[in-house]
Amino acid sequence: MLSRTADCLYWMARYTERAENTARMLDVNHQTSLLPQPAEFLEQSWKKLLTISKLEDAFMAQYEVVNRENVLDFMIYETSNPSSIVSCLFAAREDARVIRGKITSEAWETQNTTWLELQRILEARHQADPSRLLEWVKHRCHLFRGVMYGTMLKNEAFYFMNVGTLLERADNTARILQTKYEGQGAPKALHSNEEAKKDAVDGTDGDFFDFYHWAALLRSVSAFEIYRQIYSDQVTPKQVAQLLIFNKQMPRSLVCCVNELIPLISEMKNQQSKEIERLLGKLKASLDYSDIDEVFSQGLEEFIEEFLERINHIADEFSNAYLIPLAVA
Repeated sequence: MLSRTADCLYWMARYTERAENTARMLDVNHQTSLLPQPAEFLEQSWKKLLTISKLEDAFMAQYEVVNRENVLDFMIYETSNPSSIVSCLFAAREDARVIRGKITSEAWETQNTTWLELQRILEARHQADPSRLLEWVKHRCHLFRGVMYGTMLKNEAFYFMNVGTLLERADNTARILQTKYEGQGAPKALHSNEEAKKDAVDGTDGDFFDFYHWAALLRSVSAFEIYRQIYSDQVTPKQVAQLLIFNKQMPRSLVCCVNELIPLISEMKNQQSKEIERLLGKLKASLDYSDIDEVFSQGLEEFIEEFLERINHIADEFSNAYLIPLAVA
């Protein structure tokens, strides 16, 4: 397969996954922002969303205030933002157009229809309900993935698309964990009496906000109901991390993404793939032989930072082995 074809397949899947992940985070933040809460809580939640995507500087260059309206506009509609939903869906559609002969007509039509319908939504963007729009984005991305699995041969084209999806998904889950845990510290017990008194004076309930903080994190990766099925008790930071890092049955967990990448790479062997297999094998071993207590002893932020470095190094090696070098692209 030509590198340019592989490049389009890979990035089409990554951009589609990124659009869905962005829609998930925005929708959860939007719904949570409607709850009664102090203004500083609200502003911090929107800042964290920008931090996940490393877009704080780009945002502040265009907007003076971090609030719901500005962040939604920047993350949904802003074409100068390469990670906005509009930018991702446009890039995915353009990649699909270039390699129409390598994907099924159903897969192409799904991407093309998504883009055409988005044009009609953009015409009425000021009247659009954010929640309905974000649900539509998630639905269209789910539809594309279902069409991909249901209509395409399990050949190289399919493998490139899956690798792109899984690398983007692992990166996104790790970034959400890293950002949501910043400032939260290690798992904590119930608030002390002094903290409870302070909350009462401020008119806030710390445990109430803790619950919605962790519930929002779970909902951003469609894991809230899964969490309830597995743990069936209160939402705690340690169990949230356990689920999103080590649960092999959780589709968006770090270990699940790594486990699914390994057989895909073995199906795409070439002279340069041995290094990718080695890196993935070492990453899988480090996850298999770690547990949540060890992670919190090390420090969750350090663990996630190391994971992000390793998974992004694997993505770079994959690009070097199979895709168009970034300098050329």
